[in-house]
Amino acid sequence: MMGSHAKFISDYCKTWEKSGREQFIKYVSQFVKDEDRSPLFSKSGKLSGLSQTVYDLLLSGLRGNLKKDAVLSVLRDISVLHADVPSIILDVVCVLDAETCADVQSEERTSFCYIVRELESFISDKLLKERLEIDTLQDVGTLKNKTFYTKFIKIKTKLYYKQRKFNLFREESEGYAKLIVELNQEIGENTEWKSILEIIQSLIGCFNLDPNRVLDIILESFEARPHLDKLFIPLIKNYMGDPQVISEVLGFKLGNMEVLDNYKEPPPLMTVIALLLQHQVIALDDIYPWLRPDDTIMAKEAEKELKTVQDYIRKLSIVSTKGPQANGPTEFVEEKADPQEYWSNQKLVLCEALLKVTAWREFAALFARLPTSVMPSRPAIALCGMLHALVEPLYRINCRVAPKIIGKPIPPLKSSLAPSSCKSFEDMKETVIPALILLGPSLHYDPILMYKIIRILRTSRSQKEDPLHHEALTVLDAAILPALTLMDGNCCMAEEVYTLLKLYPYQCRYCLYSRWKNEAAERIPSLIRVRGNSLQRIKHIMKRVSKENIKPQGRLIGKLSHAAPTLIFDYMLLQIQTYDNLIGPVVESLKYLTSLSLDVLGYCLLEALCGGRGSGGAAHPPWLQALAAFAGAAFKKHNIELTALLQFVANRLKAQQSQDLLILKEIVQKMAGIEAAEEITSDQLDAMAGGELLKGEAGYFSQVRNTKRSSARLKEAIVGNNLDIALCILSAQQRHCCVWKEYKEDTSSGEPAGSQLKVVGRLADQCQDALVQLGTFLASSHAPDEYAARLPSLQELLRDYHVDADVAFFLHRPVLAQKIAAKVEILRKSSDSKSDSPEKSIERYTSAAKEALEPVVHSVIPILPSKVWEDISPEFYVTFWSLSMYDLRVPEESYDKEIDRLKNSAANAAKDASQGTKGKKEQERFNALIDKLQEERRRQQEHVRRVRARLARECAGWFPARAAKSAKNETVTRLMQLCLFPRTVFTAADALYCAEFVHTVHSLRTPNFSTLLCYDRLFCDITYSVMSCTEGEAARYGAFLCKVLGTAMRWHGDKDAFHRECAHYPGFVTKYRVSNQFTEANDHVGYENYRHVCHKWHYKITKAMVVCLDSGDYVQIRNALIVLIRVMPHFPVLAKLAQIIERKIEKVKDEEKNVRQDLYVLATGYSGQLRNKGPTMMRESDFHQVGDKHKVAGAAAATPVAVAKDESAGVKLEQESSSPPQSVDVDKKESRSSDRRRDELERDKEPKRESRSSLKERSKEEIRSKERSPRERSHREERYLETVSPPHDHRTLTDDIDRDVKRRKVETSGNGKGSKEIEERSPEKEKRKAKLRGDERKERKMNRKRDRAEESAILEQKRRRDEQKAVIKMGTHQNGSQEDHHYEKYHKREKSPFRDRSHEEPRDKHRRSNESKIRR
Repeated sequence: MMGSHAKFISDYCKTWEKSGREQFIKYVSQFVKDEDRSPLFSKSGKLSGLSQTVYDLLLSGLRGNLKKDAVLSVLRDISVLHADVPSIILDVVCVLDAETCADVQSEERTSFCYIVRELESFISDKLLKERLEIDTLQDVGTLKNKTFYTKFIKIKTKLYYKQRKFNLFREESEGYAKLIVELNQEIGENTEWKSILEIIQSLIGCFNLDPNRVLDIILESFEARPHLDKLFIPLIKNYMGDPQVISEVLGFKLGNMEVLDNYKEPPPLMTVIALLLQHQVIALDDIYPWLRPDDTIMAKEAEKELKTVQDYIRKLSIVSTKGPQANGPTEFVEEKADPQEYWSNQKLVLCEALLKVTAWREFAALFARLPTSVMPSRPAIALCGMLHALVEPLYRINCRVAPKIIGKPIPPLKSSLAPSSCKSFEDMKETVIPALILLGPSLHYDPILMYKIIRILRTSRSQKEDPLHHEALTVLDAAILPALTLMDGNCCMAEEVYTLLKLYPYQCRYCLYSRWKNEAAERIPSLIRVRGNSLQRIKHIMKRVSKENIKPQGRLIGKLSHAAPTLIFDYMLLQIQTYDNLIGPVVESLKYLTSLSLDVLGYCLLEALCGGRGSGGAAHPPWLQALAAFAGAAFKKHNIELTALLQFVANRLKAQQSQDLLILKEIVQKMAGIEAAEEITSDQLDAMAGGELLKGEAGYFSQVRNTKRSSARLKEAIVGNNLDIALCILSAQQRHCCVWKEYKEDTSSGEPAGSQLKVVGRLADQCQDALVQLGTFLASSHAPDEYAARLPSLQELLRDYHVDADVAFFLHRPVLAQKIAAKVEILRKSSDSKSDSPEKSIERYTSAAKEALEPVVHSVIPILPSKVWEDISPEFYVTFWSLSMYDLRVPEESYDKEIDRLKNSAANAAKDASQGTKGKKEQERFNALIDKLQEERRRQQEHVRRVRARLARECAGWFPARAAKSAKNETVTRLMQLCLFPRTVFTAADALYCAEFVHTVHSLRTPNFSTLLCYDRLFCDITYSVMSCTEGEAARYGAFLCKVLGTAMRWHGDKDAFHRECAHYPGFVTKYRVSNQFTEANDHVGYENYRHVCHKWHYKITKAMVVCLDSGDYVQIRNALIVLIRVMPHFPVLAKLAQIIERKIEKVKDEEKNVRQDLYVLATGYSGQLRNKGPTMMRESDFHQVGDKHKVAGAAAATPVAVAKDESAGVKLEQESSSPPQSVDVDKKESRSSDRRRDELERDKEPKRESRSSLKERSKEEIRSKERSPRERSHREERYLETVSPPHDHRTLTDDIDRDVKRRKVETSGNGKGSKEIEERSPEKEKRKAKLRGDERKERKMNRKRDRAEESAILEQKRRRDEQKAVIKMGTHQNGSQEDHHYEKYHKREKSPFRDRSHEEPRDKHRRSNESKIRR
């Protein structure tokens, strides 16, 4: 303010005479242009600043900045500008009066009085006297009478404080008596309020009655007869028009109202007030301040009640060590409400009275002001009674249970001011829905009304366009569900509520459950109290649940869940996550639950799955495993909606989180009976190659029974929400995504670095298992046409969804089989059935397969590069991926075992006479199963025969004959890269299928396919294949290797089988010519040469396993152990290789015992199996013909020793098409006479014998000198394995570094004796030396034993060579005549495998490069 005054002085006072006065008047004039608008405010409604300007002007005059006359002259000029300006000036004068009155003698006060005195000349005297104080008026001189103030006080005292005299005697004696008689007389129908009002007015005038006391008597009369509202309401309204006076009289009566305990209805005074409010004689705002208690007191009481309940809930979580009584009462017992407490609350009583007179709007307005959370019982019951009448017409028309059940009719409301009854669903929105929301949990006081409301809402929901959709959800949320909680175990009501809830999608239902559980139960004291009691009871029950008392405890759980399911399931699921042995008893006890409780359980389970998330951790946390197992068991046994849980899994997959696939896996396994167990037995795996019946009976750990209904429910949930194909595609995409997704290292868990790789591998396996499970279920549960219609095309899966071929063909395989079967059926019907024969059946099947697969062949051609189809044909690619184990082989043993088992079961059932008719039924069932199995086997046998015939016709075009410069390695590379390896690691059944398919291709004599080369590529250097697998893939890869190795070892162990199945087959050709002619004997691998190759394969596998076991990497060690366990039946079979592997296993056990326990357990298990297999191990000489040791040493650096005699002729696979001149030269050499060969053989025989014996002695001495210490022995094993390692050009840098380090260690250990002698002696060193000398003595003893064993082995080898010489003299040989064999062995020195192996280098390089392609 002082700042504005200084500005006023600078702007106007300094130049007042010249221009300041005109500028000031001009400034004020801009505010008074509009006569209709006050100059105090601008057009925008803000203060204009005129008062401040006038204040600054007057203050300048008081302080002497301007002359007083100048100020007065300006005020005179501006006062005429607008009618409101004088009033504004006087307002400012009043402010200055207050500021200057403190010091009456001051100069400013004197100037102020002067200016005010002069204002009388242009401002009216009346206005001055109205605005200014009496003291100021006297100081100024406006009031000239000095006794004015005294007279003013006397008049005021007479008006307000002096009591008037009345004739009390006359008033009491007759006036009020007549008034009471008139008001309480018998009122007839013809009595009108006007006549009574005239009498009352006459009595007041005659007897001079007090009007307020008359009003009080009228109200008293109204209280006595409140039913005469039609008479008293207009009487009161016309007698006293001021509602404020009526409210004051009523307030006086409320203040003196006596509270009684025996009230059954609201007091009459409350009814009178309710009627006056209903007829709008008085307003709620007028009467509300007179009602007691105050709102603040009610709010404190509500807060106190809430705090009491919260303290009770808090005490429940306190664990006491002082005994059961330490926590106070075991259950919260609500104190009975004091009746006087309710009747003393006039606001609540008025609420009841308003509802009694059906004053709905006034009640809603009053109750909205009250600080209460729940409506008390009496107003709630009154409101329910009103709602009964309102919904009666609508309920009778639309919601009657049956036409003949009339029910109890309810009369309509009598009051004309009452809400109108509902005749349509739209009418519910006006009164009933708001009343129900206001009623809230107190709806539980009237279950019948609750039933009616639910049925009305359910009927509305069934309309074409639900008129009460949102209103019904609101009523469910605010009233019905909270009211159900307050009901004591009303299961019928819970079922009735669910009949309405199930009409809404799960999104709406789960939202309601969430609010019911988390919001309503946390803000309403009564619900909090029920929550605490329920928690107390469920804790008591869960401590006693077991398999022995499922019935009684289950009934208790069911009774407790009827009212408050959301409050108890959280604790039950928490217990299940901690103690998974509760899953069985809890699932059994769920049969006592209502449909609503089961639906709420689904929501609580979903909430528990969302709430249990943690950062990092294991792939399958224990809590998730427990919840998944519980979900599978509960959803199978009970009809709980699956849609939400499946959508949750899909959403998690979209978010690139695959942990929750464990839930899907458990659900499909339990509900559909389709297991995803990797640890499946060999018998079960064989049974999986049979039909559906054999799979169900013998293919799973638990027999598939009672899954028909649950499987149908699962199918409906998956297909109904279009989640079937979506889940498959998401699982397939997540299988690769989870591998590349970055996981943060969990350093806080104490796990070693890189442990997350194990988690990623398990997540990938889980995606794979879930995908296979779900795909198998969809194919088995859908009709073929339905499944084909829902599945995207093969090209769309591969191209648009970026799904791999293994997944795409896995999903499409049933569709392709169905298409072929449909076309076969069409061809069969069109042909003459009388002349049907197996040949025609095969012809129909072949043509149908070609026609069905032709579009698939055309669709896959653009998917892969064109170079691929130069090595394998698209037809072969589609054939490989479209067939299954069911198409290639009939599991005869599995069928026989299962049939025998069923026969035994039938015989046992027939013998058991105690069962009576039940035993006969069981026997009939077993016999029916036997017939079905036999029929299924017959159908599969016919099918396999047709498939094999079709493959025999098509195999000629599978592998194109490329130009002469091409290598057969490319075909094998494509086969492994695009077919074998992807499908091998897909499922265990596919692993066996791949092995069987390779054998089938071999047995069909497929042109341009080398079985030997394929096996060689499979077994040689499997290190990279093993280390790139997950845990499940390693198990499947091991099963594949076991199956292939089993076939190879069967040929190795049975010469007749080798000659029968391999001798003249294209797969064992060693020389490929342009003409594809391989009829000569030397073009095929002989039996002994094949045994050499098998020896090489075993050494290659050993080398790969040693590399993995020595790597120190978790994944490599784990996968190597898994593969070793899987191939245990066929590897190792050589004692020496077994010893090497055993030492590596012991090393792993020692290193991992206290570090990685799972590796230790795996290694220990395998070690035990390996020891058990020890007696069946073979010596190397029994495995194959052992060559001379000097030749082995000479060839060690360039080629594996296991190939020995026929590497160049047998496994090298010479490609004569690439060198025609060499082939011609060889043919000339092979035409030499047998006489020359025989002479040269005799000439070379003697010197070779001598060199052989000398070499034996030298090798024996070398062995003795090397085997001096454990370190030397380890070094010797390394060098021994190096002999079977790849040539130096193909070794990796890491292998060379490792060998150099080990060699340097050996050299330093042998050359460090001098330095050890110089070191200072000490007792500890002497002890170590003594211990070392003892170890060396033990080692020398063991060396002597080993020497004796080797001498006996050399003698055995000599005996075997003598036997072979005897066979040679007989004139026959496995590779041709004796002369040809000796010529090839002794005279073709340039081709000897032990002399010059440089010719193999290009082949080895080519093989290695192709192997790297496969790895990529």
